[in-house]
This record gives sequence, C-alpha cells and structure tokens, in this order.
Amino acid sequence: MSKKILVVDDEATIRLSLVEALSAEGYSVEAAETGEEALARTHSTAFDLLVTDLKLPGVTGLELLQAIRNQGQQVPVIMMTAYGDVDTAVAAMRLGAYDFIAKPFKLAAIKKQVRMALKVTVEATRAAARVVPSGAAIVAADGATTDGRYMQMIRACPGLAKIARILEKVGSSRSGNDTSILIQGESGSGKEIIARAVHEMSGTRGQPFMEINCAAVPETLLESELFGHEKGAFTDAKTRKEGLFELAGQGTIFLDEIGEMGILLQARLLRVIENRRLRRVGGKEELDVRARIVAATNRRLTEAIDAGEFRNDLYYRLQVVEIDVPPLRERPQDLEILLNHFIREFDSQLGLQTEPGSAALIELLQRYPWPGNVRELKNVLKRIMILEEPKRLQPDHFPAHVLEGRNPRSASRQQAVGSATGMVPLAEVEKLHILYVLEMTGNNKSKASRILGISRQTLREKLRLYERQQQAAAGMQADQAEV
Repeated sequence: MSKKILVVDDEATIRLSLVEALSAEGYSVEAAETGEEALARTHSTAFDLLVTDLKLPGVTGLELLQAIRNQGQQVPVIMMTAYGDVDTAVAAMRLGAYDFIAKPFKLAAIKKQVRMALKVTVEATRAAARVVPSGAAIVAADGATTDGRYMQMIRACPGLAKIARILEKVGSSRSGNDTSILIQGESGSGKEIIARAVHEMSGTRGQPFMEINCAAVPETLLESELFGHEKGAFTDAKTRKEGLFELAGQGTIFLDEIGEMGILLQARLLRVIENRRLRRVGGKEELDVRARIVAATNRRLTEAIDAGEFRNDLYYRLQVVEIDVPPLRERPQDLEILLNHFIREFDSQLGLQTEPGSAALIELLQRYPWPGNVRELKNVLKRIMILEEPKRLQPDHFPAHVLEGRNPRSASRQQAVGSATGMVPLAEVEKLHILYVLEMTGNNKSKASRILGISRQTLREKLRLYERQQQAAAGMQADQAEV
C-alpha cells in the first residue's frame, strides 16, 4: 500500500507542484489550503507524513503541529519556510517536526527529505517492537521491576545524579499526584526527559502522559486545549472537546514553557491546582483533576514575577518539588553517554552499525560549549548519521565551529542576523544562510549543497558571485582611499 502524504500550503502553485511531484513518486497525496482544513483531514485519515508551510492563514504550521501532537499523533512533519523564518523553524523542530526545508526549494531536495522521513518512520516502528514503551517499567529476569528507559538514561549520567535522587524520593512519596513539580533549565537541556522519568517513577505510570508547549499555542486556544470546551462555547466549537487534564486521567500532564503562559490563564490554572477541579470552557459541570502536574521553563520565574509576568502564588504551587537541570557544558562527563545513546538510537532507526565514539573524539567534543545543549548534540548527530551513514564517527564529520570549540552565534553573526530582520534584501539573508551552512559543514560544498537543497553548481555560482561582490567592494574602498 502506498504511503499517504498530506501537503498543506496556501499558495496554489506550490501546493499543486508538490502533489504532482510526490504522486509521480508513487505516494498517495492529498492537499489542504489551510491549517484548519488539514487538521480536519487528520481526524478522518491516517497520514504517514505531513508537508506543511509554516505561515498559513488562520491556524499556522506551528499550531497545526502542536494540535496534532496533542492528539497523540506521531506522524512526521516536514516544515517549509522562507529563509527569514529559520528561528521559527527551529521552534518547530523543538515541537517535534522531523525537519524543515527552506523556500525556494528544488523538488529533488524535498523528494529526498520525504524519502528519508518515511524511511526513519518505518525503521522506528520496527524498532518499537524491540523497545519497552515509554510509560512502562522494565521487568528483569528475576521478575523484579526496574527503571523505565528515561530513568535509566538519567541514572547513567553522572551529571544528573542529584536529579536521580530527587526522582527516587518523588517516586516513593505517598503524596502521589498531589505533588506538583517544576523543572527549570536552559532550552534543550533535557527537561522533557526529566518529566517523562517522573511519570515512569509514579504509581500511575500506565496512565497517559499528556504534554503541551505553552509558548507555541495562542492563549485562547491554550485554554481550550488544557481544560476542554463544550459545544457552542465559541464560534468554532462544533463539538464537545475533552482537555488535556481530562485526557491525562490519573497520569501526568506536562506543561512545557509554563513561563510563557498569559496572566489570565495563570489565574485559572492556579484555581485548578488548588481545588483539583475544573470546568470546560463554556461548561457548568465540575470535573475532578487527578493528574500530576509537571511544569518546565527555561526562564527564571522569580525574575518573571518581579517583572509582573508571572503570578507569585502560582509559582509556589508549582514548585513543591523544584528540579534544576544543569546545561551540558557543566556536565561534560555526560557527553560520551549521550553520544553513544544517540548513536544506538539512530542506528536502530536507519539500519546502520556505527561504532561508539572514540576517546579522542569525545575529548574534542567536550571542548565545545554546546549552547543548544543535549538537543543540539542530538540534531548535529542526526544530520551526520542521515547524510554520511558512517561506520565510525570521525572529527571531520562535525561542523568546523564544534571542532574549534567556539559558539557559532558570535557577535558578528548575531549582528548580521539582527540586521536581516530589518530592511535587508532577501538576497542578503540568503547569502548569510548559505555562508553559515558552509561554516557548519567545515566548508564542505557537497554537504552544504545537500543541506541547502541546491546543486553544487548553483552553490559554486553563488560563491563566485559573493567573491565578485567582495572584490568590487574592496575596489571601491581603494578608490575612495586614493581620493
């Protein structure tokens, strides 16, 4: 049976071109013009892949992705974005998008992305039969119950030993789901892993684990997602909808980026936590709240309180147990464990047999500050495994800035990107992006052209153009100096 793909774009030319190109590859392709239409189709049809634009009228690509994840669907999503939307595309990756591709793109490039996304999905499905489900415990040979895979990961990392001890106490606590937990740490440091480990250690680990990113959903939609709504509660409320608190049952609800929640919604969340009861939007019936609440933020909420952006009383209700996750740069001893864990994960997904990282490579990688933390390490390795399919990882597989131990977000690049958000021609933004990808790949034009989705010939032509521009600018400066 052919794979089913949904293409979502409000530009008819792009939408129809993708439908035609992907249909020619043997896929069963449907198209939607808006996020609302796409969401409706996902209710009635099980798709194997979504290809969607980020900027859509009404429900955006990010909101579409979040809604799909809230429904429990793990269908891979490829985001299409203009060059100026790279930061938004990164946000999409954090929400679980498979990858993004910059517009304008070559059809050959997006066909390759589709093949890789579907391949990874197939391999992951096969591997799932050999892996313990995330919410389950592992049973040892003697019948004793041991930790789930998230708790095992935490125990394996020396830099998380303090957190492991906290989770042990939380898991054995008699207070159970009445104990709220607040996880604080930089973006990408592993807060979701901690949250899932909390769920594994609870006595209700067989119940659902429901998560939502509060920063990625508009406040009006966030209220409905959390608490549900009754039919007719607002214009688009065609049917009754259960919220995540209801769907979680006696399990866990994970409120990621809680610091971005609006003040009014914070007040309602506080009442729910205090009373352990809620009413759907537009409803009169009160429902019991039985789920444990785990919240996470990359902000210091005490600073948000001082700024009047977060309620002091809600903060103290959430941080009954407070967990601070250290950034990866402060626990370099964990890097080898994480790297080899991700190697095994991608080997399983991609059908590879990659050897563990050597001591010399580990030492080299430990010199880099990893500003994007564990997520950055995983994403860098993911690209290497997909593009290179290495038998053994070598230093030259990694971007130049990683090998040199320097943060790519240098002051000069920040200034350039900052300028790109103003009145700067699109060609200049494209130039910055191309030069950045070249830097990331160690000036490897073959790798850079694959990532950019253009041919090597096109890349060479653009680089020659940039060189001519630089020479012309230097000539003008020389002429001015002579005058």
